[in-house]
Amino acid sequence: MLITEDSAKLEISEEKKISRKLPVFYNPVMKLNRDVSVLLLNSIADIKMQIALPLAGSGIRGIRFLKELEPGKIENISFNDYKSIENIRQNLRLNGLLGDNIFFFSRDANLFLLESKGFDYIDIDPFGTPNPFLESSIVRLARDGILAVTATDTSALAGSSPTACLRKYWAKPLKNEFMHETGIRILIRKVQLVGAEFEKALIPIFSFSKDHYYRVFFRCEKGRQKVDKLLKYHKFLLYNPKTLDRKVSEHNFEKKYDYAGPLWTGNLWDKKLVGTMLKKCDDKNKKLYSLVSLINEECRVDSVGFYDLHQLAKVTGKPNPKIESVLKKGKVTRTHFLGWGVKIKCQKKIIF
Repeated sequence: MLITEDSAKLEISEEKKISRKLPVFYNPVMKLNRDVSVLLLNSIADIKMQIALPLAGSGIRGIRFLKELEPGKIENISFNDYKSIENIRQNLRLNGLLGDNIFFFSRDANLFLLESKGFDYIDIDPFGTPNPFLESSIVRLARDGILAVTATDTSALAGSSPTACLRKYWAKPLKNEFMHETGIRILIRKVQLVGAEFEKALIPIFSFSKDHYYRVFFRCEKGRQKVDKLLKYHKFLLYNPKTLDRKVSEHNFEKKYDYAGPLWTGNLWDKKLVGTMLKKCDDKNKKLYSLVSLINEECRVDSVGFYDLHQLAKVTGKPNPKIESVLKKGKVTRTHFLGWGVKIKCQKKIIF
């Protein structure tokens, strides 16, 4: 079956159910994920990048990079997939893209990475947790390179399976109104801890939660001091479910409070980058434009956690406010994590 995704053509199986068993793995739900990747790479100054796709699947992400990234961005691109590399070749031919700067590998993803000389951009987009691929990716990530990580095991990170989160991410999740934000912050900390082993500070420059997955882009900075500085932002988020009070703390216990963490309590976005992405974003792509414009607003108040206006109304005994009226109070923004959630500059309840 022939399909198109933006500028790319793709020959895929007619099987409608997405699973690991498909010979060529293509998930249309992840189009926004790929849209953001293209936009972000076109919004940074990096050129002549050596790009690695260790889990290339159908090859759709790499095909779009080759067709949609600005001239000079790519020096070479490596497609690796244990099962579908011949299908990737065929899809590249379909798009007229075969060239001497395109390389093909059919290895275990970790072996592919470890046997390479290194890359400026590595994209980890697995089925489930990214954990098995973090160490090899970080080892082969160049200084000032970008690591893009997707996690689809949101049940663990967001609190539905807390024991799984403890096993895989070494942190306690919290299933409440801001569970997806705490989930993404737990994921960030785990990636940073692996980076710390190799004296690489992995700084989030763009993060988002959508549908069934989390996505984070990290910029790599090398050096022990930079890593040590980063680790100081690994703390706990305390939460009182009765009053909705919350606070960032060095400790995980306070009377009447539950907690999430340890987790990353620093910024989720590079504000300058988000602004550039918004300027470059085509408003005809409504999903992408909506996400980036909302995050552009959200990152102005990049606090840890946010308030659910419906829950806040219950606690205060007041009617549900209109979000527009709350936003007028200043130092308050919407959040992409929840349609009726708001972030505020300081950790105090909103008076409406």
